[in-house]
Amino acid sequence: MDKKNVRYNILIIFIYIIGIVLLIQLFNLQIVHGEEYLQKSSSRLTRETTILAARGDILDRNGNVLAGTITNYSLEIYKSKIDINTLNNTLLKVIQVLEANGDTYKDNFPIKLNPIEFTIDEEKLSNWLKNNELSEEITAEQVLQEYKEKYQIQNDNLEEIRKIISIRYGIEKEGYNSMSAYTISNNISLASVAIFEEQNLIFPGIAIKTAPIRTYSRGSLASHIIGYVGPINEEEYKNNSGYLMNDYIGKAGIEYVFEGYLRGKNGKKQTDMSIDGTTTAEYITEEAVQGSDIVLTIDANLQYVAENALKNNIEKIRNGGFGEVRNVQTGAVVVLDVKTGEVLALVSYPDFEPELFIKGISTEKWNEYTQKGKGALINRCIQSAYAPGSIFKMVSAIAGLETGAITRAETIYDTGIYPKGHNPRCWYYSSYGTGHGALNVSGAIKNSCNYFFYEVVTRMGIDNLEKYANYFGLGQKTNIELPGEVSGTLAGKTLYEKLGQTWYYGNSLSAVIGQAENNFTPLQIARYIAMITNEGKSIDISILKDIMSSDKSEQDKMNIQEYINNKLNITEINKETLKINKENIDVVLEGMKSVTTETGGTAYSVFKNFGIEVGGKTGSAEAGGKVNAWFAGFAPYENPEIAIVVMVEDGSHGYYTAEVAKEIIEQHFRLKEEANENVTAIPYTEQLN
Repeated sequence: MDKKNVRYNILIIFIYIIGIVLLIQLFNLQIVHGEEYLQKSSSRLTRETTILAARGDILDRNGNVLAGTITNYSLEIYKSKIDINTLNNTLLKVIQVLEANGDTYKDNFPIKLNPIEFTIDEEKLSNWLKNNELSEEITAEQVLQEYKEKYQIQNDNLEEIRKIISIRYGIEKEGYNSMSAYTISNNISLASVAIFEEQNLIFPGIAIKTAPIRTYSRGSLASHIIGYVGPINEEEYKNNSGYLMNDYIGKAGIEYVFEGYLRGKNGKKQTDMSIDGTTTAEYITEEAVQGSDIVLTIDANLQYVAENALKNNIEKIRNGGFGEVRNVQTGAVVVLDVKTGEVLALVSYPDFEPELFIKGISTEKWNEYTQKGKGALINRCIQSAYAPGSIFKMVSAIAGLETGAITRAETIYDTGIYPKGHNPRCWYYSSYGTGHGALNVSGAIKNSCNYFFYEVVTRMGIDNLEKYANYFGLGQKTNIELPGEVSGTLAGKTLYEKLGQTWYYGNSLSAVIGQAENNFTPLQIARYIAMITNEGKSIDISILKDIMSSDKSEQDKMNIQEYINNKLNITEINKETLKINKENIDVVLEGMKSVTTETGGTAYSVFKNFGIEVGGKTGSAEAGGKVNAWFAGFAPYENPEIAIVVMVEDGSHGYYTAEVAKEIIEQHFRLKEEANENVTAIPYTEQLN
């Protein structure tokens, strides 16, 4: 026999041996121990459930939590192989535990005791009886007896019978099985959780489900910045992979923009149970990963002061606190760091309660928030554009100085009525019957002289005004990391060419004093003021300071910016860089200083004897039958740190709103002093009472 045949025969023998071993093992499993293994397999169940990941927190610049997460405990029951009597007794014991700890449970059975009667009106009752195949003439007491017999309740205590029926009725309507539970209570206390977990053996089929729930512990604070989450809708579910049908998703503000970072990654848990539903073991097969924290540039304490200052100011104007009663309802405030462009406070009034959207907002509250003329869900800092009025005059002055149309020392004599175009009047003439007389550029800003600026635009032309207004970002998005920002409009030939209209000289006379089609967002105005105080240098606006992963490591900056650009459809625009003469900037800043520090300045009465030197400009802009009130300023005058813009729709006079800025400036520097004194302060602590 050759070697080839020997190897072949050995292989055949080896295969036979393996086959014999497998047959013996199968015989052992199925015949010898079959009954034993069948009994074990039929007495053990395994269930896999999802561990919901906690959403990342939204924090202010000091680590104060603006939007956080709490753990919610719900009580569920799975179908198990226990008899009806055991099920009924288990449900009664469950209810007794819940009631002892003040917890509620789902109860949609329409009958109450003492006296026994139906809890729904006749029309609904008729439908209910029909749907449950009950006679129209049946009494509430007879229905209780019907359901007692239907659910085989062997209890004689009427109250206990009613409690058991409430859960059995819910199970009947919603259904449950060994893998899909019926929820008895959506929110139970830790005391109840402890009892159900420690005494698991006497509660077959009962399980505790934990879920992270979004919470907004600061109420309405920074609501337009934070936004809110809500139940995912059908369209969102289709367009976002990896979500469950009952998930929550960011709907507005930071919650919406940074959904991809805030949302964590769900994990998985496996539960082993005996056949009667008693848990025998639990273990995590995949850990849940919490979402990243979003750190904002805002200061929660300053935001709080700004919100209250604006609210109180609006109420004061509405109640005639400045000598006239006006039906004002809305306004906005922006506070910027002039060096970095970081947003320190961003306020839109009225605000809203983000918490109300988590489970689905009521129709009544939705109607209140969307009421015409109020629009609580609109972020007026970035989603609405307004005529700026006189606060536009600083850019008009800079354009005139930079083009040589006027000089820093030159005076122009205001006679009250400008003798060109449609002969527009200075506001001073309309009020006092005369002009301001001779004014230089600083004086023109202090006195808000229209006549002066009519002459400026006549000399330099609208193209130069448009060029410099463009440079200061007016009529352009700031690309802040929030949704819904509008561009507004800049009055000029460029706009008219797009509209197919002809620009006339009279349009220039309106545009130079902040009227015509000039409409800017409060944030754009704040950026423009910050640029003036920053020697005309361009700055980037941001409300995002950092993104921290669940392990507290920083996210890649380039990836973040790419994500933001895609989310908000941001396209970077390269615009002309202009080098502004510092001396021209200084003379404009001097004019703004005189507004708040010299007799005759439109905000002097507000800042007189104020401990911090402030530069500012008031404005009253007519638009759509309203006169919007503006204050735009900065502090301190020497080495500015912050720019502030306040706007109240139909607030009448700009100096009314200056009180808001004063209060914010005072708070900002007080907080700064406290921070310097407390050099050992630990970050990520609550500071706001």
